[in-house]
Amino acid sequence: MKKVADPARPIDPAIWSRAAQIAATYSLVIEPEAGVGYLGRTVELPLAMSDGETVAQCAANVIEATTLAVAAMLENNERPPIPAREGRRDQQLNIRVSAEEKMRLESAANSGGYRSVSDYLREAGLGRARSSG
Repeated sequence: MKKVADPARPIDPAIWSRAAQIAATYSLVIEPEAGVGYLGRTVELPLAMSDGETVAQCAANVIEATTLAVAAMLENNERPPIPAREGRRDQQLNIRVSAEEKMRLESAANSGGYRSVSDYLREAGLGRARSSG
């Protein structure tokens, strides 16, 4: 049976320091929020959110919330996410298509010179998103 740590106890300073170093490498997303000022999160851990009256205060609060989340992961011997800016493709997206749709996607990818349907879909979806965003 796994021992559950007391949530009220302090986090080991060495773990906190390592977690802070990791959290500082993450990409922040901060947006204006009516009645709050700003609401923020990181790309890597979007559920570690916080807010603040200013962008700077929100950023500091998000980094603290993210540090806490990473510290909890480290304490549980879990691996925190790698920084999104490294561009590693470590996330998986599954879609269901019909046999005909699969054949058409494979044909379009092949005729477009793509190595795979994944490369074709990535470019089709993200290429348009980049040009419109």
